[in-house]
Amino acid sequence: MMGDRATVQDALFYEFSLERHVPAKHLLRVIDRFVDLSGIRQHLAPHDSSIGRPSIDPDLLIRMLIVGYCFGIRSERRLCEEVHLNLAYRWFCRLGLEGDVPDHSTFSKSRHGRFRDADLLRELFETVVRRCMAEGLVGGEGFAVDASLIVADAQRQRGVKSGEDLDPTARRAVAEYLATLDDAAFGAATPVEPKFVSPVDPAARWTASWGGPAVFAYCTNDLVDVENAIIVDVEPSTAVRQAEVGAAKTMIARVHDGLGLWPERLIADTGYGSAEMLDWLVHERGIEPHIPVFDKSRRKDGTFSRADFAYDHGSDSYTCPDGKQLKLYRRRFAAPRDGINQDNTLRYRASQADCRACALKAQCCPNAPARKVTRSLFEGARDMARAIAETDAYRTSRRQRKKVEMLFAHLKRILKLDRLRLRGPNGARDEFHLAATAQNVRKMAKLYAARQPIPVS
Repeated sequence: MMGDRATVQDALFYEFSLERHVPAKHLLRVIDRFVDLSGIRQHLAPHDSSIGRPSIDPDLLIRMLIVGYCFGIRSERRLCEEVHLNLAYRWFCRLGLEGDVPDHSTFSKSRHGRFRDADLLRELFETVVRRCMAEGLVGGEGFAVDASLIVADAQRQRGVKSGEDLDPTARRAVAEYLATLDDAAFGAATPVEPKFVSPVDPAARWTASWGGPAVFAYCTNDLVDVENAIIVDVEPSTAVRQAEVGAAKTMIARVHDGLGLWPERLIADTGYGSAEMLDWLVHERGIEPHIPVFDKSRRKDGTFSRADFAYDHGSDSYTCPDGKQLKLYRRRFAAPRDGINQDNTLRYRASQADCRACALKAQCCPNAPARKVTRSLFEGARDMARAIAETDAYRTSRRQRKKVEMLFAHLKRILKLDRLRLRGPNGARDEFHLAATAQNVRKMAKLYAARQPIPVS
């Protein structure tokens, strides 16, 4: 038989402890150990007005944003609802049972106002990185860098042909785009004009570089310490390779100047293996490039490639497979010439007489009177990268590079940041900093839990 219908009888008094209802192993309880927001008010003080109504506590807003990005809650409207209902979220945000959750519009006003003026989210990210360093999670010996496409909040069907007719007063994202035309990470990264420009977010690049349908997208660039996969810096850029390389240089210089980190080696894919980038790492930064060399000198028609010619540093010349010399110049000039071409290469030439009588001419230069071999001005750095590629340390670096890819997969699948919600370069920058902050605090929490001894029953 059925039991009696359950009835609810309200008690006159309740005794409830929010502290007791949050499990000891809850992720937020562990994260709370590593989130120090004591310096936020001081950092915001110069940008806060001394008159008017009191603003919402910035500590509360930042804690709510950390919750949102740690648990993949992309909508700020939904975030307010979840914090209102979830006891663990209330505990982490220091709201108690009766604290009021701010309206979702408060986030937009703070983000476009005092947070952005004070560069607060960047300060938050660096504070977490310093905590990672204090916990001994950043080795500083090896860094890996890579970039990943994040789809922008712009419909690909509504692109326009040119950005010349965009109204800078129509949208905030348009004004930000015009302000970044000379920025090496955006407008000045490449002279190539995109096929389409988004009228709602013109800084987003029209690209199909991931092999699928073309979309408007940004790139998030991560510089990762490979010891524990801690993100030590993050930088947004437009979705072109030149901007990604420029962002890598910016991050390496910034972590050295701001955090005192100077890696011994940098791990990256072939896209970062240009001669200029390798030379910058080796001669300007003293960093070993564990990077495949970007090299298009190998021929596919069966004739000799540049690798078949031996270079001699003493005589500054190449020797062909038949033993003849290729020189930069074969006579003296009244005014000395350096021989450097516009593309930062040197061209070494064989003697026409040697090539004419050579039995290997058909395999070397069948359609030219004499063979020419170009050498990059930065070939020394390229040779160093090639030598490193033959070592066991390089093979270890290839495996460690996967940690960056895993962070990008975690970013898109777990934190749900496969598409941006904010527009403009500043919006992308805010989202990438918050996501990197969330990934670092989650990593600290995971490593802290792993270090705890298992209780003996």
